[in-house]
Amino acid sequence: MPKYEEVNVHGYGEFCQAVETRKGKDIFVYFSGDKDAGGKSWCPDCVKAEPIVRGEMSHLPEDSVFIYCQVGERAYWKDPSNDFKKTLKLTGVPTLLRYGTPQKLVEEECFKADLVRMMFTED
Repeated sequence: MPKYEEVNVHGYGEFCQAVETRKGKDIFVYFSGDKDAGGKSWCPDCVKAEPIVRGEMSHLPEDSVFIYCQVGERAYWKDPSNDFKKTLKLTGVPTLLRYGTPQKLVEEECFKADLVRMMFTED
């Protein structure tokens, strides 16, 4: 059994709910473009980053939460007024962040296993 909880959410509302119900926990969130029926995201960087991020998840802290959040269709993501950009100040996908902290890896940074591991292991 993994020592962390993984939650899959879709859209901003579900994301907020997932965070709200896990207050006080160490929460890591990976934001990705929506996947199609075949499980492929419209965002090529997300496709490339996901196996790298998943490969480091064994380093997640005990009792932490990993939220995998699909941000929506490409058109929604491109809209500068979407909640992810407006409220969470996301600038790109994929983004991996430690919720409630300034720690954040954006786009190509998510391709670097050592950076991902560092985020998962640093206090």
